[in-house]
Amino acid sequence: MDITELSENLVGFGLILTRLSAFLLVLPIFGWRVLPVRIKMALVLLLTLFFGRLLPFSMDLHALSTVRLILLMINEATYGLALGVIIAILFSIVKTTGRIIEREMGLAMAEVIDPLSGDRTQPLGGLLEMIFILFFLSANAHHALIQVIYESYQSFPVGTTPTIDVLTRGVVEAGSALLTASLRLAAPILAAFIILLTVLAIMARVLPEMNILFLSMPVRVGLGLAMTMMILPYLQGLVEEFGDLMNRLLPI
Repeated sequence: MDITELSENLVGFGLILTRLSAFLLVLPIFGWRVLPVRIKMALVLLLTLFFGRLLPFSMDLHALSTVRLILLMINEATYGLALGVIIAILFSIVKTTGRIIEREMGLAMAEVIDPLSGDRTQPLGGLLEMIFILFFLSANAHHALIQVIYESYQSFPVGTTPTIDVLTRGVVEAGSALLTASLRLAAPILAAFIILLTVLAIMARVLPEMNILFLSMPVRVGLGLAMTMMILPYLQGLVEEFGDLMNRLLPI
């Protein structure tokens, strides 16, 4: 191996490392704070070595200035970050559904510490997210996350990235899919709460001496928990929909 070939390998290694690091930085499961930093670094280096040996890299180093190399690394980091952000947004569907349910239950102010990310979260949303993660891992869907980065190199080899317009459109469409899927998943519960509020309003007119506000709190919590148990089987189906959303929204 001569100096030129060694330099090409180092530049290719650096560009692959940049995209992978940005991707895994915000990626759910791999980017959680609960994972030690050493494990994250080892995973990034291992994947970089794997893709470095697997993917071809051809670039004229004589025409590659320092400024251009820095711009290439910024582009790679932006692309990897956009891929990770889109997946993180889609991963928030279940947590957003939990927040909608908690607001209807009157638990909007309840907060706990998420043991996975270390951030403050609401208890029901965190519970639904953990259950979804178990379904996600049991279906080996985490392999699809590694496949995403591989397919990104098939569509955009090392040193090439999509335009900012494409990345921005993917993030915006992911946000739209987040709201749509969350409302669709929470729709039966919202319908049940509308019926409950209608019944309570009728009772307040028929029995004005009854403290409807005091009575409604345990009823709303009980109804919310019962309806949440009913939607748990649909979380497993959401794993398949998650894969379809990634195929449609990711710029690969």
